[in-house]
Amino acid sequence: MTEETPGLGGENAEQPDVPSGATPDDAAPKAAEPSIAEGPAAPAGDAASNKTSAQDVGLTAQLDQVRTALNERTADLQRLQAEYQNYRRRVERDKVTVKEIAAANLLSELLPSLDDIGRAREHGELVGGFKSVAESLETVVAKMGLQQFGKEGEPFDPTIHEALMHSYAPDVTETTCVAILQPGYRIGERTIRPARVAVAEPQPGAQPAKGDTEAAASADSADVAEDKETGGPDEG
Repeated sequence: MTEETPGLGGENAEQPDVPSGATPDDAAPKAAEPSIAEGPAAPAGDAASNKTSAQDVGLTAQLDQVRTALNERTADLQRLQAEYQNYRRRVERDKVTVKEIAAANLLSELLPSLDDIGRAREHGELVGGFKSVAESLETVVAKMGLQQFGKEGEPFDPTIHEALMHSYAPDVTETTCVAILQPGYRIGERTIRPARVAVAEPQPGAQPAKGDTEAAASADSADVAEDKETGGPDEG
């Protein structure tokens, strides 16, 4: 008995089923055709452009946030700097004030000694070693800023003068210091002690002084002469 070996090209090889009346080409598998419903694919360039635009928008938003934060920090820094400058000026002003107060308290204790030195000088008793010590003391207090004020003949000022004696005088036109009983002292604009003075006021009902009367008469004569030269005062 002879055995039949199946071969690839033999007569007994299996053939694909082909419908009746169809050609062999119909039996070949067909490639998948694109579906009409899917539509055309989007171009790659447009997708990249949209992505770049979205990134630009995000970067712009971040940049705006950074600028806002920078402006806020700059305003805070400027405010702190202004406050620091005000603090420094206030500290410097307070230091000057404290220094003046301390010097005023010290010099106030020395005023009686300065008064004694002044009286000794008026009576011619400031001589010898006492004179050297007195002048040294006056030099030291002057370096500390102590200033003496108060002169005879100056108008009376109640803010810097203290009137201890009062009188009337026909030769004054306003309240005037006619005698300095104790000089006043100040440091800068701070008055340590007002000048103690004797004042004189104009005599009630006193006539103007002779010089004032002559000056007024001269002024009247000049006005009359001017009126004559111009034909008299204007009318109407």
